[in-house]
Amino acid sequence: MDVRWEEAGWERLTGRTGRRRLPVWDCTVGLVVGDDSVLLVDPGSCLREGAQLRAEAERLTGRHVTHIAFTHGHFDHVLGGAAFPGAEVFGAVGLDSLLTTGREELRESAVRHGLAQAEAAEAVELLVLPRHGVSGEWTLELGGVQVLLANVGPGHSRHDLAVFVPGERETVFCGDLVEESGEPQAGDDSVPAQWPAAVDRLLSLGGDDALYVPGHGAVVSADFVRAQRATLAARFGVSEA
Repeated sequence: MDVRWEEAGWERLTGRTGRRRLPVWDCTVGLVVGDDSVLLVDPGSCLREGAQLRAEAERLTGRHVTHIAFTHGHFDHVLGGAAFPGAEVFGAVGLDSLLTTGREELRESAVRHGLAQAEAAEAVELLVLPRHGVSGEWTLELGGVQVLLANVGPGHSRHDLAVFVPGERETVFCGDLVEESGEPQAGDDSVPAQWPAAVDRLLSLGGDDALYVPGHGAVVSADFVRAQRATLAARFGVSEA
């Protein structure tokens, strides 16, 4: 592992990708480094956390973060976005409308889960919306690597986006469609009947040898993802095709 990444609290996954497990909610942040541009996957839970991530990413890559992908709209995955001025922000189509109309619910969720009132209010007030809505697939050219953004949901939420990075070993940032450090969480905005199918799409795009990066927890294999898919299908009473 690259010592600089390890010392900064990041895990280097491949030559182009890395990730950081944030404290408190164990939320994963992904980083994809192109020759020309840098993509961050999920910018943290508040502006303080976002600013820390921006500083770390700039130190590790020597460049500004130019693109951000929201895997879904929960507070711990979006509220740090305003700490990255000028970045192009992507999300599943419809996420911008949800975040626009659901600001108060987002603030309440953050506070209910333990974020300080003032930090939650500040982050929601400055909330960055996705400028680019992904309805199917969208390819980002970062210089030397083409990253695929795929609208694979709904499942964990109504707007689940996954990030696929080719290379010597493909990296798949799954968002909370996959979790390793606990049971997958199904809130009021989840779509249980379609969740197993969303996981099938992750597997079809990533394949057997990819690194699957959950929204929370350690990096897992395709076998782990398949097992969790079977658990979800049984839990939600979804019959096999």
